[in-house]
Amino acid sequence: MSDQNQLALERYRNNFLREVEEKVEDGVWVKMCMQCGVCSGSCPFGPDWEHSPQKIFMMIRAGKREEVLTSDSMWMCTSCYNCVVRCPRKLPITQIMHGLATYAHWLGLAPKMQPTRDFSLLFWDNCTKTGRVNELKLTLGLYFSGGIISGIKKGWAMRNVGLGLLMAKRLNPFELFKGHDCKDKKGIHAMLKKAKEIEARRKGLGA
Repeated sequence: MSDQNQLALERYRNNFLREVEEKVEDGVWVKMCMQCGVCSGSCPFGPDWEHSPQKIFMMIRAGKREEVLTSDSMWMCTSCYNCVVRCPRKLPITQIMHGLATYAHWLGLAPKMQPTRDFSLLFWDNCTKTGRVNELKLTLGLYFSGGIISGIKKGWAMRNVGLGLLMAKRLNPFELFKGHDCKDKKGIHAMLKKAKEIEARRKGLGA
């Protein structure tokens, strides 16, 4: 490679692109995006994104660190994998979007009060405490995340659905009080702690 081409490549690979390549899952693939727009056109939430995956990748390559990491776009991904299936270069777009979301959360830059982000964190907290998801606690946590009054209103609006689940024995109110643990909860916690330490070292953020 000539010196001129090498210089052009270095200008292209800005600091933020290097950061994404090193610290975001599958971030090394961002530079392979050819900006065809197929991912944006394939996404069912395309019209609702602040920045489509195509645009996010372009912004990363332009060094727009704060705009990318503070965006709620990555949190809009539902893991439908339409973008991955249709990408001409088979880029792991879904993994990259989730990786960016996780990295933004680690850095404390993820937007607050973003519905899908809030649900993701609530779900993770719920299932990692006992090793199983407690659906009733998860639902109540989601309803009351906006405050008591908001929770009561949401619960009342869904009262017929709740009654139907209760009658069909698909809802057990006693799950709020009885144990809902997996057999090896300590093992689950030890595994998650180790995984967190490994991820922290990889991202260079400290444990």
